Amino acid sequence: MIYFDNSATTKPYPEVIDSFIKVSTDYFGNPSSLHGLGAKAENLLTQARRQVAELLQVKSMEICFTSGGTEGNNLAIKGAAHAYSGRGKHIITTVMEHASIKETCKSLEEEGYEITYLQVDSDGLVSVEELKKALRTDTILVSIMSVNNEVGSIQPIAEIGQLLKEWPQVLFHVDHVQGIGKIPLDLTAGKIDLCTISGHKFHGLKGTGVLYIRDGIRVSPLFTGGNQEARLRSGTENVAGFVALAKALRLTLQKSAQDDGKLTEIREMLFQGLNDMQGVKINSPKHGAPHIINFSIPGIKSEVFIHSLEEKEIYLSTTSACSSKKKSVSDTVLAMFHDQRRAESVIRISTSYGNEHYEAELVLREIKNTLLKLQKVMR
Repeated sequence: MIYFDNSATTKPYPEVIDSFIKVSTDYFGNPSSLHGLGAKAENLLTQARRQVAELLQVKSMEICFTSGGTEGNNLAIKGAAHAYSGRGKHIITTVMEHASIKETCKSLEEEGYEITYLQVDSDGLVSVEELKKALRTDTILVSIMSVNNEVGSIQPIAEIGQLLKEWPQVLFHVDHVQGIGKIPLDLTAGKIDLCTISGHKFHGLKGTGVLYIRDGIRVSPLFTGGNQEARLRSGTENVAGFVALAKALRLTLQKSAQDDGKLTEIREMLFQGLNDMQGVKINSPKHGAPHIINFSIPGIKSEVFIHSLEEKEIYLSTTSACSSKKKSVSDTVLAMFHDQRRAESVIRISTSYGNEHYEAELVLREIKNTLLKLQKVMR
């Protein structure tokens, strides 16, 4: 089996599963309980929070554990919008954000907020100048993902952070779900107020995530109850899951430091191989994230192509995993190239540090064979 769908989810590290089982078995107490078993669970939760904070180079109090990217993005955007509505009701984002941001912004529009959606160029990049023009005195939040989940465009987050230093009333949220462990991001130096990551994207477990909330930033909770997570996320904490997340983050950052360019080499191999195939159009920018390659084969349905490769035990995907079963058109590719046929035939390859060069060679060969077979059928 060759698994090239790591942007949808990653296989948990064995050590991560071991941690989860150990904590679930031996330290299963509720961290809010007064007895010793509860205290041990609370200590593990505190330790996991401290470890994540150290790895992200922030304060422990700035770490809010969540269930993943969708909850983190909702809490960041809705929470900030509601907390700072007295300043204004204008939010800026882009046309190619993850569904959890686009749909959240749509729901805020129904509440009377005004959303500006920045366009992107053919590399999937926003213009810092266009963002500057869009800023207003009633702007309260800018939300821009660091790495696009479909095509791997790396947004100019550092430049945007510098720009927003001139607008101290505007909060800056970064969806770093696809960037964590792949693209460095300095939360403190970048003037980033809110940042979302998701455990299962870096070999942790599904249902775990983190929202970084800079010290001093107010966020209204999405739901109320027992006031866990500094009153931001009521509900009994998933201690085992968060301990596992801390371990997964540490291991992933270690692998990133030891990678020595292998992930980029694999991407370049895939990029060049696909670029040489007749009928293939590459959608990802040449200098995008090291783990994502997105391409189209206009005239061939993505689903047919994906299932043909699956017969060879090669696993790729179409659009974002959150939308691939709902529609076949990529809004991201459509925004980049304004080409409906191209946007209807999108295929994404996404790798991780466990993948090897030989796998890329095999995948390229099978893609070429499958393409030729399907082209013959269509003649």
